[in-house]
Amino acid sequence: MISESASQTPSFQVVEVTRAAVPALARWPYTGGEVRQGWFRADRGPDSALIRTGDRIDVVVWDNQDNSLISGIGDKQTQIPAMTVSSDGTVYLPYVGDVVVRGLTPEAARERVQQKMEMVVPAAQVQLGVTPGRNNSVDVVSGVGSPGRFALQDRNTRILSILAQAGGVDTSLRQPRIRLQRDGRAYSTRLDVVLSDPSLNVRVHGGDQIAVVEDMRSFTAIGASQNQRLIYFEKERMSALDAVSAAGGLNARRANPKGVLVLREYSPRQLSEGPDGPQMSQVVFTIDLTSADGLFAARQFNIQPDDTLLTTESPITGAQTILGAGGFSRGYQRPGRYDRRLERFASDHIRYPSRPWAGTFFRGGEAPGHARGGWTADRTRRRLGPPASVCLVERASIVDEDIVDLVAFVALDRSLAVARRDVRPRGRGGGRDRG
Repeated sequence: MISESASQTPSFQVVEVTRAAVPALARWPYTGGEVRQGWFRADRGPDSALIRTGDRIDVVVWDNQDNSLISGIGDKQTQIPAMTVSSDGTVYLPYVGDVVVRGLTPEAARERVQQKMEMVVPAAQVQLGVTPGRNNSVDVVSGVGSPGRFALQDRNTRILSILAQAGGVDTSLRQPRIRLQRDGRAYSTRLDVVLSDPSLNVRVHGGDQIAVVEDMRSFTAIGASQNQRLIYFEKERMSALDAVSAAGGLNARRANPKGVLVLREYSPRQLSEGPDGPQMSQVVFTIDLTSADGLFAARQFNIQPDDTLLTTESPITGAQTILGAGGFSRGYQRPGRYDRRLERFASDHIRYPSRPWAGTFFRGGEAPGHARGGWTADRTRRRLGPPASVCLVERASIVDEDIVDLVAFVALDRSLAVARRDVRPRGRGGGRDRG
């Protein structure tokens, strides 16, 4: 991957995730499978409802005159057949004509109709009722106990109230997510976020369509993490550190904490020449979890749906695989002790190359200092057998007062293996091999 990114014509872009780079990376395009519209804050509307196109209007006119124009002999009231508010916001009344009622509250519409009727029947008194139509109701289509259409009682009806009227959210849904469609736009957020923050319990408008679905956003964890699988988002926003935790953390025996990678693909229309976007469709974000800068950056860098989280393996893993397959560890270390101490020492050797070492092990086939009785090149080759083309003990390190660690680099078919041996220092066993 390093050689590919450094080539003159790389096929992908490598971006290091640091605290300084996170603000710019946050402005990069969103690559999730669903449109990212977010959510909005709640506001308060009037408690009264407004008449909309499609609502049904019922009018009753009362007149106490004996010779009424609109009622028969002995009748004091006249029931006008139900009318539907037309597309231009009007209803038709006999002897009066079209009356604009759209956008009015029921009380304001009653007063307007009565004013019009008084021109024909001076003593008229009007009763007016409204049955909400489609534009004054909302549709709940899925994820609830009783999907259907629900009328808005006022302009301050909240989305949680509508879900309650619809029978509540289906408890079998994993991580339920609310989707709201309004005026050709889509909004989405998780139910637990709305439940925990009252300011997100938004007002619904007439014509809204609501669905409660499972949160299908996911990423894939592979490599040297504890779990290699498809992982669904556990909350609305997941950082890279959250993703590592959701994958079970790093495998202590295999993972390289300096090499946590996030692989992401952008569409061609999302590419950019400047720092506000990716320059190539395929981008690899690198995170170093061994530094404070990398840890804080991982907390701020968000994972996006369909990302791939790749935890690279430590170089010692290949060495352990080769040595275990070749039987190199058998005969001079007790079972189990070899793997633990080899891993600890080799990790130090790789992570801290500038650490002061005791010196080169082989100088003309003789071991220096405390390492008397060590291997010679010929002896080691005989121990390894035909697969080993090169076997040189490169360095010796005094870890504490009692242990001298000898590190041998073994080239087996171009694979680098690391072996280690413990010996007693002089004065505690006469320099004889302990392992």
